[in-house]
Amino acid sequence: MRCERGTFAVLEAYPQAGACELGTALLVPGYTGSKEDFLSVLAALADGDRRVIAVDLRGQYQTPGPDDPAAYDLAELGADVAALADATGTTHLLGHSFGGLVARAAVLADEGALAATGQLASITLMSSGPGPLTGARAKDLDSFLGAIGDISDPGELRAKVSEIWHRSLKPQAIASGVTAPVVEFLQDRMLASNPTGLVTMARQLLAADDRTADLAARGVPVFVLYGEDDNAWATDIQEDMALRLGARRACIPGAAHSPAVEAPATTVHALTDFWDATEGITATAVIATS
Repeated sequence: MRCERGTFAVLEAYPQAGACELGTALLVPGYTGSKEDFLSVLAALADGDRRVIAVDLRGQYQTPGPDDPAAYDLAELGADVAALADATGTTHLLGHSFGGLVARAAVLADEGALAATGQLASITLMSSGPGPLTGARAKDLDSFLGAIGDISDPGELRAKVSEIWHRSLKPQAIASGVTAPVVEFLQDRMLASNPTGLVTMARQLLAADDRTADLAARGVPVFVLYGEDDNAWATDIQEDMALRLGARRACIPGAAHSPAVEAPATTVHALTDFWDATEGITATAVIATS
């Protein structure tokens, strides 16, 4: 998909029958993620009479990215998403994990131009937080960056990321019961992603500014959605962020950090209900909301 910021790899879904009568949704993946993270929900979300687009950010999987660390600054990634939203007529923007920080940056880009146009009806922060990553996942990123050290040469960096995958991350995935086809996909995705992007995004996850107040000031309806067992940003941190945003909130039972994968049906229901409500459509009850 082309926009003024470049060409991005996407997956698109449309209703099985009829026209796309409701607003387009743009889904942004998290760190080390990709558009495929939304495969479990794409078709079901589209059957709510809307076009749904999942994207690889620059440097992620099938979207090329440069070897310049500055290209992966949150403001740059946010500008990419804002341009994609403009090109696709996006009404509902969703960011998962690190993608939530990127989606927030998109709303704040160009002094809030995306929000100011009135095109954007909502933003959803899925399993995302207000600032730096906390807990065990932050320690994992610290370990990853420690293993990288001061390597900056793109070729050496790519070789080091490959070494870390084969020596540590792949055995961990296998030991946790991930099936062979999924491990193969995860390997392809990890080794295809730009290593400079991986390192720079990791550093930003550990040092992101809390811009909750800035997002609240834009006046765009916000949905904070997370799994009851989220092991990235703690659930109380996300609950507090929702309060500060005056946002609708949903805790997805049976899910951890990836509700779209771990509880797709409940996640689809919650998202569709929220999106319909922001477009003035009569909404049904959402599980565990406030």
